[in-house]
Amino acid sequence: MSNINKLSNLIISKKATIGIIGLGYVGLPLSILFSKSGFRVIGFDINYDKINKIQNNQSYIERIPNKDIKLILKKGFCTSDFSHISNCDFIIICVPTPLKKNNTPDLDYVKNTIRFILKFLHSGQVLVLESTSYPGTTRELIINKLNKRFKIGKDFYVGFSSERINPGFNENTIQNVPKVVSGSSKNCLHLISKLYNSVFNQVVKSKSIEIAEYSKLLENIYRSVNIGFINEMKFVSDRMGLDIFEILKVARTKPFGFRPFKPGPGIGGHCIPIDPIYLYWKAKKKGILANFIKLSSTTNIKTLNFIKKKILLNLKIRKINKNKAKILILGLAYKPNIDDVRESSSIKIIQDLLKSGIHFLRWSDPHIKNFPINSKNKNIGKSLKINKNSLQKFDLIILMTDHDKFNYKKIYKYSKHIIDCRGRFAVSAKVTRG
Repeated sequence: MSNINKLSNLIISKKATIGIIGLGYVGLPLSILFSKSGFRVIGFDINYDKINKIQNNQSYIERIPNKDIKLILKKGFCTSDFSHISNCDFIIICVPTPLKKNNTPDLDYVKNTIRFILKFLHSGQVLVLESTSYPGTTRELIINKLNKRFKIGKDFYVGFSSERINPGFNENTIQNVPKVVSGSSKNCLHLISKLYNSVFNQVVKSKSIEIAEYSKLLENIYRSVNIGFINEMKFVSDRMGLDIFEILKVARTKPFGFRPFKPGPGIGGHCIPIDPIYLYWKAKKKGILANFIKLSSTTNIKTLNFIKKKILLNLKIRKINKNKAKILILGLAYKPNIDDVRESSSIKIIQDLLKSGIHFLRWSDPHIKNFPINSKNKNIGKSLKINKNSLQKFDLIILMTDHDKFNYKKIYKYSKHIIDCRGRFAVSAKVTRG
């Protein structure tokens, strides 16, 4: 029996073993989905704390319940021992692709993963990259490496599939989002699409790996550009003394040609702050300056400085010495109703304000208990419980992330002044737009 027929039969019979490398915001929901569908899943991660929690039936992502973790362990297990890769029929890489300090792509996680698993790979396996990166990554880092040992498309199969997880919204229903797949050859595409078809409601076949890689960046850069645009509109409207949220209420009534994007305190998460830089970097390598992409990223970064100036100006107008000012940040997560602090604007503004000489800073977030970064300032160690007494102590409240769990009536009633970066409150003598 050929490798293709064997692997196809394993998918149909749900007897295939799926290895998922990287058990974070992408890999963990994917592991659960395959487990729910009856497949045996072996999860891999170099974070021992994550592995221990899973082995003890504990979820480390707030929106994923412990009972779903148990599904993985029903047939499979999670480990930091990559020798178990040899037992997998399908291997899916879901590791981070961050930026280096010099704002260039950092693909060390992908490179190290290939290095860790290389000696455990064998003919008859399928390898899929789900980590977001610039077009050409799969070919450059994986296919070119494996070509030395295998005949890709004949005895080993490689492709790329972009993840479309929206934290806080679809971790438990990712099968409802169309799944883009690609392969290095027709055989690769056939097997990869067959695998994902077994767990996703709709699979979209890309004509090439590079098109699939590029499409993922395009999806996120589309958001980045529009968020950058609406943030710039906020800067302009603020200078004109106009409320951008009231402007949007009017503009969004147009039933065609306009899609509203909300301004905010900056951008966060893994995708929007990072993906534009990946494509900008790759385009520059090809001799093209993608200035429009660069401008949107720069504009979104400026938002934090806009908010900082608002804070300092408010203190100056109210004749409060910044060294003695008491400020409370509401919301540490990068967006509402989740516990995800990746690239959080709240963390950045806290660090920036501390450097500016504001020493009494506290924060409150119903989804997060501890500040994720070590700091010499003891005030910011833990989330503050909001009540009448605690709110009245602060000179200024900054609404950075508008979690539904916040009691906005109480916040408004007992706050001295609010800088609202999310449009939750109407502008008044007590509320300034941020």
